[in-house]
Amino acid sequence: MRYTCHFLPTCVDFFCLKTLKRCSSLALTFEMCENINKESQDAEECNFEHVTGVNKGPPPVSVVIATALYVAELVTAAVLCKMYSDTEDRFWMGFTITFMLVPSLLTQLTLTFLHRDLESDRPLVLCLHLLLLGPLIRCIEALVIYFQAGKNEEPYVTISRKIKLAGRQTMPTEREISQSERKLATFRNAAKRSAIIQAFLGSAPQLMLQLYASIQEKSILPARVCLITINLLSITYGTLVCNVLAIQIKYDDYKIRLQPCAYFCMVLWRGLEIATRTTALVLFSTALTYWVVPIGLGNLLIFFALPWVLFWKKRASLPDSLEKSLSKFGTIVALCLITFLYACINTFCYSAIQLDLAHRDLIEKSMSWVQIAMYYSLRFAENTFLVVMWYFFKTDFYEYICAPMLVIQLVVCYVLAVTFMMVFYQYCHPCRHLFSHNVADCLRCACCHRETGPAVPVDVIVSDHMTEDDRPCLLTVKQ
Repeated sequence: MRYTCHFLPTCVDFFCLKTLKRCSSLALTFEMCENINKESQDAEECNFEHVTGVNKGPPPVSVVIATALYVAELVTAAVLCKMYSDTEDRFWMGFTITFMLVPSLLTQLTLTFLHRDLESDRPLVLCLHLLLLGPLIRCIEALVIYFQAGKNEEPYVTISRKIKLAGRQTMPTEREISQSERKLATFRNAAKRSAIIQAFLGSAPQLMLQLYASIQEKSILPARVCLITINLLSITYGTLVCNVLAIQIKYDDYKIRLQPCAYFCMVLWRGLEIATRTTALVLFSTALTYWVVPIGLGNLLIFFALPWVLFWKKRASLPDSLEKSLSKFGTIVALCLITFLYACINTFCYSAIQLDLAHRDLIEKSMSWVQIAMYYSLRFAENTFLVVMWYFFKTDFYEYICAPMLVIQLVVCYVLAVTFMMVFYQYCHPCRHLFSHNVADCLRCACCHRETGPAVPVDVIVSDHMTEDDRPCLLTVKQ
């Protein structure tokens, strides 16, 4: 009995000691895990290059350029309409006014929608929009915000995390975004979208109209030459904006910075492409006037129906990310307007954005060299057909022009445009190191007829800090 009594405390002490050791080991393990997690979090934070301090950001150059082109085109078209009225050219005056007012009204509606003016009490701004002076007041607002930013210390409202590309090396960076910089970003995005609308719904048909009028009247007016020049600049700028927006939306997680050589290649590529396309359409319309209508409507119908056919083929539902205040009917109307703008862009040049109505961002973010090759091959064949038909049915106006040389020049210009496009994607694209296949690989496979697997699409890396509401959309402007 004594043995048992002495044995029980010993056992109790033994089990208590073992329990204490286990608890202490568990506590030590938890402490080690917490230290490891803390060290990993510290290492993850150290991987980011912190940019502290709130700055004004880049100046709103895009807003100034879009406003200058809009005002210049509006004033020049009004002067030309006055000249048409004095000479009683009702036909040319009517079409000039149409191509001047319709895109201007669409631009006002776009700016009002993107800036959400209907939800705020701003009667003066709405009145200026009714007077077609909306882009001007937006430009003044953006300049005032830019020059006043930084004078008073303001706390940042959000932190932006991007991945900076330096060759094949990547460096995550984060910077503080102030309230003024956030507002300026809204102004820039709205100005870019309005510039695209103005370019392809106004400047492109206006350019074709004035070129056609110059050939039919066999005279060149100074105001008409000025309007043609402004239209060509507006369309070229609109195509540049399309390229930049496509890059920014597809690679939203990366810090995009284009070099001057990239802008140079894009200007030559887009300028030659637009000039060749419009010249071919105008020449064909002077020889076969009524046949240009079904060709233009056919292009619009094909590019308008293609996204909807793919949408119905996927049996997808309508995206709910356009605007929360829109009803189902309003969403369909907005998608139809976006698709119509997409069709107008592809009628004159390559849009650089492929619509995907089933996706919440409305675009396809993978690079498809097959689609680019098919588009430019079919467009080259169509332009060649239009120019050849003009050559056989041309009027007497071209009797002092070397028609074969003009045909060769148009073909060479389009080939040069495609060449500068390939140079841009091969050497000047800011995210060219992210491509699974570049232009040289595609040309090598096409020339050698090698059997290769399908191209792996380049997916945009979405970081952990981004939510679905933070991803950019083609229609909405994220603040």
